[in-house]
Amino acid sequence: MSDYNAEDVRNIALVGPAGSGKTTLVEALLAATGVIPAPGSVARGTTVCDYDPMEKEYRHSLDIGITSFNAHGKHVNLLDTPGFPDFIGRSVSVLTAVETAAVVINAQAGIERMTQRMMKVAEDRQLCRIIIVNKIDAEGLDLEGLTSQIRDTFGPECLPINLPANGGKKVVDCFFLPGGTADFSSVEEAHGRIIDQVVEVDEALMEIYLEQGEDLQPEQLHDPFEKALREGHLIPICYISAETG
Repeated sequence: MSDYNAEDVRNIALVGPAGSGKTTLVEALLAATGVIPAPGSVARGTTVCDYDPMEKEYRHSLDIGITSFNAHGKHVNLLDTPGFPDFIGRSVSVLTAVETAAVVINAQAGIERMTQRMMKVAEDRQLCRIIIVNKIDAEGLDLEGLTSQIRDTFGPECLPINLPANGGKKVVDCFFLPGGTADFSSVEEAHGRIIDQVVEVDEALMEIYLEQGEDLQPEQLHDPFEKALREGHLIPICYISAETG
């Protein structure tokens, strides 16, 4: 018997190009939530999702990997998908089973053709979309330029929910608990943009916002944030480094 209700289940597909770090990200999430003691390695063939002998030999996903974890009162089912174009049919097929597509971008490679294809398929299927910019601690990156490119390509509703800091070694929250100094832009500016986007979908929150300004509490923002995400008014950009996981 499960200890969670159906409304507490979240189904998320990690999609995007090969080499963007989807399988490694799954390992980091499983380790952070206590499902596994430590992250496995694609290079060593010790990841949860790439369990097939051929996947271990070729060091990339060939089929869908399914795993799950519990966090913050929710049960999250994660579907790790192949990134090579030859297997796009398998990646697209799982989108009927999820409500959220997390599109992973390799910060070094930028927006690739597979990124654009999966964003379009997820949009056509009216799924919630999240953009995860991975490997932000690599050298020689122009993350500010990449952020502008993401917004130019996929729309102004793409807004950072966090921002890189300390040369990409860490990130700072821009939405629920904003604070700190970012490598580019400013936390205050990013916070203001995402608040403006969220309050537009909730009349009650809009009235509170007009009364008290941007000083809104996390519990006031949670449900309107999910609503904006479901309705496509918001596509969060989340930055992740090897150290932040």
